Amino acid sequence: MTEEIQLILAEFKDSNEKSLAHLTTELEKIRAGKATPSMLDSVKVDYYGAQTALSQVANVATLDARTITVQPWERKLLDEISRGIINSNLGLSPQNNGEMIIINVPALTEERRKEFVKKAKAEGEAAKVAIRNNRKDANDMLKLLKTDGLPEDMGKDAEAKIQDVTNIYSSKIDDLVNLKEADIMKV
Repeated sequence: MTEEIQLILAEFKDSNEKSLAHLTTELEKIRAGKATPSMLDSVKVDYYGAQTALSQVANVATLDARTITVQPWERKLLDEISRGIINSNLGLSPQNNGEMIIINVPALTEERRKEFVKKAKAEGEAAKVAIRNNRKDANDMLKLLKTDGLPEDMGKDAEAKIQDVTNIYSSKIDDLVNLKEADIMKV
């Protein structure tokens, strides 16, 4: 196999790894019934005029399976943090006790669990679309090599390898989504 084909395969695998990592990050944001500090990763706070990640202005921790605490490093940020949590559309209602923010995470209803499963499946499908787009890009690069004189049999072998890699990553996506679904539906 030529060096160009190996380079195309390496780039293809790298792109797929990035898609898989993105899916993992997105699935972590979908809560499965218990409180975790990562639930607030998307929250931004107005910190001296700049939108800053919550984790950079406060300590986020869990007291128990249903309670998240946010201890700001500066007390005057309490109202901004509350506003940021409300504006993030996470469905959480922060309570300010004057020293920290306390968030009680409600138990998930069956209907809410099903919504989260749908969201997880949608994220999985988006990741599969990204994998297919990566496959299309790799195959397009192969076509360019074919027009530049790559032997037909080498091109077919490379296409088969690209399809094999696509199948492997598609299977990994299915596994991740199925694990998340089981986690969400577990009461």
